[in-house]
Amino acid sequence: MILHARHYATNAPLAITVANGRIASVTASDQSPDVWVAPALFDPQINGCLGISFNSPSLTPEQVRTVSDECRKHGIGAFAPTLITNSFEAIHHGFATLAKALNADAELSRRMPRFHLEGPYLSGDVGPRGAHPKEYARDPDWDEFQKWQDAAGGRICMVTVAPERTGMLAFIEKLAAANIVVAIGHTAATGAQIRDAVIAGARTSTHLGNGCHAVLPRHDNYLWEQLACDDLHASIITDGHHLPATLVKCILRVKGVSRALLTSDAGSLAGMPPGKYREWGTDLEVLASGKIVVAGTPFLAGSGHFTDVCVSNVIRMASLSLRDAIDMASARPRQLLGLPITKIEPGQPADLMLFDWKEGGEVQVREVL
Repeated sequence: MILHARHYATNAPLAITVANGRIASVTASDQSPDVWVAPALFDPQINGCLGISFNSPSLTPEQVRTVSDECRKHGIGAFAPTLITNSFEAIHHGFATLAKALNADAELSRRMPRFHLEGPYLSGDVGPRGAHPKEYARDPDWDEFQKWQDAAGGRICMVTVAPERTGMLAFIEKLAAANIVVAIGHTAATGAQIRDAVIAGARTSTHLGNGCHAVLPRHDNYLWEQLACDDLHASIITDGHHLPATLVKCILRVKGVSRALLTSDAGSLAGMPPGKYREWGTDLEVLASGKIVVAGTPFLAGSGHFTDVCVSNVIRMASLSLRDAIDMASARPRQLLGLPITKIEPGQPADLMLFDWKEGGEVQVREVL
C-alpha cells in the first residue's frame, strides 16, 4: 500500500509505503494530495460510548469491541479505557471484562494497552465530585486496588485521586513505586495537600479546570496550585463545553504544549441522541448541543464528543498549530503513560490517521490504519 498525504507537522506531500503493518519507506510524493496524515490519536480517558459504559455491571467483551470500533471512526487508534467511582463489584467486573476481551483479541489489546482508574478515592463534595456517585467515594484501600489490578491483568497504569483523602499520601507513594501514573482530580485539596501529593509522586492533573467547586478562594486554591506546579502535566477537555477558550489559553500558556494533553473524556452517552438517560446510578441528560449534564443541574457528566472534535477545538481556542494540537492528542499521552510515540518514519508501526483539514475548519477523519 502506498499512501499519498500531507505530513501534519510539515505540510510536505509524502508517499508512505506500508507493508505488514509497518512503514516501509517515506519519500517525497510526486502528487499534490489533499488528504493529511498523522499518528493516530491516543485518548487517556474513554469511559465508553453509544450507551455502553465500561462501569456497567453487565459489560460484555462484545461491547468493548463496539466502543473501540466507534473510537476508530474518530481517529482514535488507541486509548485508555476508564472506570470511575463505583462499588467494588462493578469496578472488578469492568476490569475483568476488559482483560477478558483483550486476552482473546490481540488487536483489541493493541488498541487498549493501558487502563485508567478515575476514583473511587475522590472528593465527595458537591462540585469536585462531579457526576461520581457520592455513596461510593471513599478513602484509598491498597488491598482493594490490588484486587482490581489483578482483575485487569496488571494493565491499570493511571489512577486519579483526591490528595485530601485520609491515607492518600502513602497510597500515592505505593502507586508511584509500582510505576503507576498518579493523577490529581476531583479534589477539594488545599495548596499544601497538592504540594505534598506531588512530593509523594503525583505526576499529572486529570481534566484540569473541571471537577471543581463553582466558587474558589482567589489565591489559595487547588486550580492555581496545579497550574503553578512545573512537575505536573495536565489533561484538558476541549469539547467546547467543559472549558471556555480563555481558560484553555491560560492553561496552555502556563503548561506549554509539552506538558499538556487532550482528552475527550467521552462518556457512555457519547454518540447518543438528545434525551434523558440513567447511567452511573445517576440521571443524566444529553442536550441538543451534545453537552451531557447531571439532569436538572449544570454539572457536566463526561463528554458527548470524541478526541477529533477536541483537536479541532483546541486549534481555534488557543490559536495552536495543527502539529501541536495533534501531538497533544497522540504523543503527549503516550509519553506520559510510558508508551512508544508513533512517528511517520520507516520501521515504525503504521498506526496512522488519514484526515481532511483546512485552516479554521474541522479535522474530518477518513480512516485509521
